[in-house]
Amino acid sequence: MTEIGPESHVAATKDAASAAAPSASPAHKQDPNTGHGPGSTNIWTLTIGSIGVVYGDIGTSPLYALRESLAHTHGVGTPDANILGVVSLLIWALFLIVTIKYVAFLMRADNRGEGGTLALMALAQGTLGRRSGIVLALGILGASLFTGDAIITPAISVLSAVEGLKLVTPLFDPYVLPVTFVILVSLFMVQSHGTGRVAGFFGPIMIVWFVALAALGLSHIGDAPRILYAFNPVHGITFLFSHGMLSFVVMGSVFLAVTGAEALYADMGHFGRRPIQIAWTAFVLPALILNYLGQGALMLSNPATIENPFFLLAPDWAVLPLVILATIATVIASQATITGAFSLARQAIQLGLLPRLEITHTSDKLEGQIYIPRVNRILLIGVLLLVVMFKSSSALASAYGIAVTASMVVDTLLAFVVVWRLWKWPLWGAVAAMGTFLAIEGAFFSANLLKLLDGGWVPVLVGASVVLMMWTWLRGSGFLANKTHRDSIPMRDLIRMLEKSKPTRVSGTAVFLTSDSQVAPSALMHNLKHNKVLHERVFIVSVKTEETPRVSASSRYEIEQLSADFTRITLHYGFMESPRVPAALANLRKAGLKFDIMTTSFFLGRRTIKASPNSGMPLWQDKLFIALSRQSANATDFFSIPSDRVVELGAQVTV
Repeated sequence: MTEIGPESHVAATKDAASAAAPSASPAHKQDPNTGHGPGSTNIWTLTIGSIGVVYGDIGTSPLYALRESLAHTHGVGTPDANILGVVSLLIWALFLIVTIKYVAFLMRADNRGEGGTLALMALAQGTLGRRSGIVLALGILGASLFTGDAIITPAISVLSAVEGLKLVTPLFDPYVLPVTFVILVSLFMVQSHGTGRVAGFFGPIMIVWFVALAALGLSHIGDAPRILYAFNPVHGITFLFSHGMLSFVVMGSVFLAVTGAEALYADMGHFGRRPIQIAWTAFVLPALILNYLGQGALMLSNPATIENPFFLLAPDWAVLPLVILATIATVIASQATITGAFSLARQAIQLGLLPRLEITHTSDKLEGQIYIPRVNRILLIGVLLLVVMFKSSSALASAYGIAVTASMVVDTLLAFVVVWRLWKWPLWGAVAAMGTFLAIEGAFFSANLLKLLDGGWVPVLVGASVVLMMWTWLRGSGFLANKTHRDSIPMRDLIRMLEKSKPTRVSGTAVFLTSDSQVAPSALMHNLKHNKVLHERVFIVSVKTEETPRVSASSRYEIEQLSADFTRITLHYGFMESPRVPAALANLRKAGLKFDIMTTSFFLGRRTIKASPNSGMPLWQDKLFIALSRQSANATDFFSIPSDRVVELGAQVTV
C-alpha cells in the first residue's frame, strides 16, 4: 500500500466542512435545476435522459409489485375489496414517498448539485463539525444498504421479465434461468467498455416502455371502471385496519412499487433537479398509475389473472414483444443500479471509507463514466448467486425491500440534520416534517422485517459486511495515520537539518506524494538515507478530498514555499472527482510555479503492513484491514501518474 493512501481521505473527512470548502467559481458552478452550466444542455434533452437512467428501477416495478402484494390475500376478505385496497396503497405510496418526499422535498437538499446518501452525509457533516460521528455512521449504513439493493435489483428485474416467456408457451419454462444467466453475464461483461454509447438509447427505449405501461393500463380500466375508487385513500386505510397482521405483510410487498425512488435523489447530479421533477410528474407517475389501475381493473373483471396480471394486460399476439421490451427495460434498470454502485464506490473511496480500488474512466469527456473492475465482479457473483438460490422473482421479492426501506430511513434522518441545522428550520418544524416521513417509512421497514427469515437476511448480510469493511478501513487508517505522524520528522525541522548537512544535489524536480504534508514523507527519508541525494526542487504534494462533489479549477491547489527549494502543495478534489496529479501540476506551471514537467520524478512510499498486538484493534480486525489494504490499487494508476516517471521506495510498518 502506498503512503498517500487512506489517511489523506480520512483527514479530509474529519477536517473539511462544506462551509469552509473551496467554492466553485461562476464558470464552474452547476445549475442545481439542470445539473449543468448555464445554457449547456437543453432541459428537455436532460428530461429524456433522466427517463432512461433514473426511472429504470421504479419503472419496472409494475412487473411484480401488485402481483406480490395480492398474493398474500388469497382466501382472506372479498377479492374486490382487496384489489381496491392494495391498488389504493400502491398509488398513495407513489404520492407520499416518491412525489412528496423525494421529488418535492428532498431534492432541494443538494450538495452543490449532487444528491445521494453520501452527498447528504457530507452536507450534514459540515453543519455539525465535531459532533459528526453519528452522521458518518448513518452515511456508512446507507451506502452499505445500497450495495445490497444493487445486488438484488438486477436479479429480480431481469428474472421477472424473462418469466413472461412462460406465458407465450409453457415450453419456455426450463429456459427461464439459463436465459436470465446469459443476459446478466452479458450485462456485466460489457461494463468495461463504458455505458456512454448505450446510454444514448436508454431514454427513447424507456419512453416506449412507459407509453406501453400507460396504454396497456388505459385499455383495461374500462373492464371495471370502479377501480378508479382506488384514488380514495379510505380504501387503502380500510384494507390495513381490517386484515390485522396480514395487512402488515402486504405493506412489505406494496413497498416494491417505490423501490428505485432513492435514484431520483442519487442521480440529481447527472441530470439536475428540474428535468427529474418534470419527467416524474408529467410522464412517469401517470404511466405507473394508469398501469396499476389497469392491472386492478383486469383482476376485478377476471380474478384468474391475479397469477400474472402485468403480462395478461397484453393481447396474445403482443405478449412476446412485451416480454422482449420488458427484458430490455429491466436490463436498463439494472444498468442504472450498476452505474450507481460504481459512483457510490468512488465516493466512498474518496471519503476514505474504502481502499483505493482501481478506477477506469470509460469516457474522456464525462467524469462520471467510470468502471471499477472489483466492484463489477462482486456484483456479478452476488447477482448470479441470488438467481441460483431463489430461482423465481416471487421468491426474490421476499429478499427485496429491507435494504431500500432502511436506506430511505437513513436519508430521512440525515435530511433532518440538514433541515434543522443548515436550513435553520425551528426544531419543532424539522421534527414534524421529517417525523411524518419517518413514520411512513418506519411502517414499511417494520413490515419488510417480516421477510427477514424468508430471504430478507440477504441484503442485511451484504449491508453488514460492507459496514464491517468500511468501519475497519476507517479505523485502521486512522491508527496508521496517527502512528505515521507520531514517528515522522516535521518538514521544517528536516529542512533545517538539510541546510546544515548539505546533501548532494541533482538537477530536476522531485515530487513526493504524501498523506500528511506537515511531516517528511517516508520516501523522501529513504531517498536521503540510501541514495544520499536531493533534487534541486522538491515538491511535497498531498491530496485532500473535500465534502463537496467538485472543486473548481481556481480552488484546486494551495502553494506554500517552505524554503528556496522546498514547496508544499495541497491539491483539493471533490468526492465525485478522480485525482489526476500530473494534470494538476501542469496547471500549476501556468500559475507561475517554475519546473520542467519532463524532468520531474514522482516518489512514492510503498508500505507493507503487519499486524501488531498494540494496534488498538482486535487481531481479526488487524488481519481484515491488512487484507483490504492489499486490494488497494497502485497509486501510480489511481493518481494517473506515468509509470515510467515513478520511483517506489518500500518499508514495513505495523498497524
